[in-house]
Amino acid sequence: MNILVTGSQGQLGNHLRLLVEMSGLSHSYLFADLPELDITDRSAIERYVSDRAIDCIVNCAAYTNVDAAESDEAAADRVNHIAVGYLAEVMNRVGGLLVHISTDYVFGGNVCNIPYIESSPTSPLGVYGRTKLAGEEAIGSIGCRNLIIRTAWMYSEFGKNFVRTIHSLASTRDNLRVVFDQVGTPTYAGDLARAIVDILESGRYEGNYGLYHFTNEGVCSWYDFAQAIVRLSGNTRCSVAPCHSSEFPSPVKRPSYSVLDKTKIKNTFGLSIPYWTDSLELCIKNLK
Repeated sequence: MNILVTGSQGQLGNHLRLLVEMSGLSHSYLFADLPELDITDRSAIERYVSDRAIDCIVNCAAYTNVDAAESDEAAADRVNHIAVGYLAEVMNRVGGLLVHISTDYVFGGNVCNIPYIESSPTSPLGVYGRTKLAGEEAIGSIGCRNLIIRTAWMYSEFGKNFVRTIHSLASTRDNLRVVFDQVGTPTYAGDLARAIVDILESGRYEGNYGLYHFTNEGVCSWYDFAQAIVRLSGNTRCSVAPCHSSEFPSPVKRPSYSVLDKTKIKNTFGLSIPYWTDSLELCIKNLK
C-alpha cells in the first residue's frame, strides 16, 4: 500500500517520518507539504494520487492557529473543511483510505465533567473547532473509507507547541503564570504517530472505519502540565503559579474541559497508550 502523509513538516508528520526511517515497515510512505502539495488545490491532489498510485492518505495538515482563525475564517475553512472534502473525494474515487486528524475543539460548548466519547454531542466554541467539525462532516457525507482520529494538546520536539514554549520561558524567567481552569490531556505526537502506523501496518482498520479518540492517558490542567515540564527539565529556579484563563484575554474561548475517552481505539486496535508524564519525560530528554 502506498501511503501519503500530508502536512509532513508539522509535529505529527515529522514523527511519522522518524518512525518510517527507523522501522522496517510493510507499506510505502510518501511525505508531502507546501509547496510540493497544496491540499486546497483539488486538481493537485488528484494528480499526486494518480501519479504515485496512492492507496491511503494520512492528513496531518491543518490550520491550527486558533486565535488567528477568528479573524480569518475563510482561510481556516479552506484547510480544515474544504480541502478535507477534496481528500475524501479523491480517496473515494480510487477506493482508498483517508486517515484524518481532528481535535478536541469540536467540544467545549456543553458543560461536561466526564470524558467525551465519540458519540458525545459536539459544540465548538470558535472558528477553529467549527471548521474542524465541518471537515469531519465532509468526510462522512462523501462516504470514503476513513479513520477520523480526534486528539488534543499535541506537543513534540518539533515546531511551536506548549512544551517547547514553557521549556524556553522557564530557562530565562524566574516566574511563570499558567491557567489552571482548563483541563484535558497532553498528547505526545510520537505516541499518536506510533498508533497510526500500528493501525495501518496491522490492517485492523479493515471493517473498523469511523471516528476515534486518542490522547495520552491521564488528566491535567495547563498549570499541571507546565509544572511537570519545568520539573522534568531539571529547572529549580523558575516558579510556576496558577491563574485564571480570564487573566489572559483571547479572541476565542477555549474548552474548559476536553478530556477524551480512548476506550474505543484501545479496544478496537489493541493499543497500549502511555501515561502523559512518561511521554513528556521522553520528549524533554530529547529536547535537552
